[in-house]
Amino acid sequence: MAYTAADVKNLRERTGAGMMDCKKALDETGGDFEAAVDALRAKGLAAVAKKSSRTAAEGLVGVAVSGTRGVAVEVNSETDFVAKNEQFQDFVRKTTEVALTLSADDVDALKAAAYPDGGTVADKLTNNVATIGENQQVRRMKTVAVSSGLVVPYMHNAAAPALGKIGVLVALESQAGADVLEPLGKQIAMHIAAAFPLALKAEDLDPETIARERKIAAEKAAESGKPAEVQAKMVDGAVAKYAKDNALLSQLFVIDNKTPIAQVVEAAGKAAGHKITLTDYVRFQLGEGIEKAETDFAAEVAAAAGIK
Repeated sequence: MAYTAADVKNLRERTGAGMMDCKKALDETGGDFEAAVDALRAKGLAAVAKKSSRTAAEGLVGVAVSGTRGVAVEVNSETDFVAKNEQFQDFVRKTTEVALTLSADDVDALKAAAYPDGGTVADKLTNNVATIGENQQVRRMKTVAVSSGLVVPYMHNAAAPALGKIGVLVALESQAGADVLEPLGKQIAMHIAAAFPLALKAEDLDPETIARERKIAAEKAAESGKPAEVQAKMVDGAVAKYAKDNALLSQLFVIDNKTPIAQVVEAAGKAAGHKITLTDYVRFQLGEGIEKAETDFAAEVAAAAGIK
């Protein structure tokens, strides 16, 4: 019995299994759709779809760099145990390397891209969910690049080479050599990991965030009971301080807590005899922005064991 590409698609949607697994199941069953479903269920591959609704807020951040280009990718799992799994780590590492070859930050394109071991990234992800037994998601990616200079990676508390929970990339545009840019980039990356800037420059900060800070500052100023013109200056001062504290270039370097990052970069350029410009950065912290459901682990264990 023959089958079509539509049959493969339908089987994939029905079972949640990977495309290659669906094709293999149809081959083995002579194109019998229902028999293929049963075959995938028997192998445990059809259980994947049921896991997709479970919150995945653990996992790993991966970083990969090739000279003037770098990328960070976050892949989530349900538990921290999976992050220590060699199969999962290998997937995050190879997926990050695939992301480095793409021209745009597009997670859908990344999942559709060819995986080094065959099939697509999405196929491999589906297989991992089936074999490891937890929901996993390729959540986000971001690429930085310079025309000349260096992109410097840093992984805070690495779980394995280029894998961890806080991944940072620093893009330095310059004609200076790697002997200058690499140590500078690493110091700035360590600062970024610790200081958590929200944007490169003050003008790049989210307007909604600035508006919220202005509203908070206005409420505090109103409580002071001071004249309106004084309150206005208080609000402007508070917003300016917020912007300074949260924009990377104006943040005080964590190493000395007195020199703005912009001046650190400028001084390094003067010492090297080549201008250095910090053009971009990435800071991915695992699970940031994901709402985690509060669970009672003891109650879950008791329920699973049938204890009342």
